[in-house]
Amino acid sequence: MRVGVVALQGDFAEHESWLRAAGHEVWEIRRPQDVAPGGRPPDMLVFPGGESTVQRKLLADLELAEPLGELVDGGVEVLATCAGLILLAKQVDGRDNPWGRLDVSVRRNAYGRQLGSFVGGDRVFIRAPAIESVGPTVEVLSELDGKPVAVRQGAIRAYCYHPELVWAHNRRL
Repeated sequence: MRVGVVALQGDFAEHESWLRAAGHEVWEIRRPQDVAPGGRPPDMLVFPGGESTVQRKLLADLELAEPLGELVDGGVEVLATCAGLILLAKQVDGRDNPWGRLDVSVRRNAYGRQLGSFVGGDRVFIRAPAIESVGPTVEVLSELDGKPVAVRQGAIRAYCYHPELVWAHNRRL
């Protein structure tokens, strides 16, 4: 699988590491020309954890929002973790997100600030957002205390937590 990792800020290196270990072709997306090197788009896009406000600003400043949005809208497979979930959510902290593609409402830092980070089972929550509601076409993949923490809508899979940290450790996709 050809995987483009949005490498503007956050834990993109951890995603790259486990994806390469799983045998995938991986490259970093930092500029518009990185979106489809050689004219060939990725089979999967990864929006990693980090600081969603910084990532949103960089997507706009570096003119990546439109080409990445076109790929997401076109049905390319997407993996979004933590801040990536926030970027893709249609509603964030009670406000509409104009770039949102995933029919969920999220609340930033809902599981606590940095010192409130924790491991729940095999899931690592670092300043994690909470999914407060899901639309009718969103499938809940995993819950914590009865609340969704992993969802899928079409080709988009999104996690409140950081599965790449566990996957990298276990070397599995």
